[in-house]
Amino acid sequence: MLTFLFALSATVSSFSQTAVVEDQKVSGKIADVFNRGQDSLKKEFKAKQISWPPKALYIRSFKYDRLMEIWVKGDDNGKFRFLKSYKICMGSGTMGPKRMEGDYQVPEGFYYINEFNPNSNYHLSLGLNYPNASDRILSDPIQPGSDIYIHGNCVSVGCLAISDEPIEELYIMATFAKESGQDFIPVHVFPVKYDEKKSMDYLAQATKDNKALKKFTLNLKEAFDYFEEKKQLPVILVNKKGEYIFN
Repeated sequence: MLTFLFALSATVSSFSQTAVVEDQKVSGKIADVFNRGQDSLKKEFKAKQISWPPKALYIRSFKYDRLMEIWVKGDDNGKFRFLKSYKICMGSGTMGPKRMEGDYQVPEGFYYINEFNPNSNYHLSLGLNYPNASDRILSDPIQPGSDIYIHGNCVSVGCLAISDEPIEELYIMATFAKESGQDFIPVHVFPVKYDEKKSMDYLAQATKDNKALKKFTLNLKEAFDYFEEKKQLPVILVNKKGEYIFN
């Protein structure tokens, strides 16, 4: 039995949620964020010859490398294009997925943004749908943990902290992608950047005595490899063992 997790989760739907941006900008704080950041983002998109606003957004993060990459689509049918990277200014935990409340682990796996929080204690935040279908099978059944965010500031007990200016930019882009109809903005969290030798050497050392963790990290690598080749997202399913299955 396979559980549907999300398929081509950056696909843009046929309708536009026209109130999304205006709803966010009702807050004085968010209006100020848009006023400060929107023009500079437009210039970045123009410099890379990507149409503004983004029609789709893809976020991928690498724990060991403390790096978050932002990929965008300027049209409905094109491939994703790299826009920029943000530094993860604070992380917590070690290699491996999050499996219970209070383990301080940053999750690893395939998620999407399910919350926009302009009133975060950490400036702004974007919530992730942890636990996902795989986590619900493999994590503690009573207390798997919750409240995982990408946010500002530089404090983390399991979240992805990218400081204030980057979260403002990301919040703006995510808001426009949502308005364009991207209901599921994908966030893929990998243990390492699989195309970096130093990172792979670290991963090999970290998993040499843990066959289950090695299998898990190689499973995630399939999605990384697929995207690297095609610059499109794979269809992702979860089997009854909690393993990710790709098209």
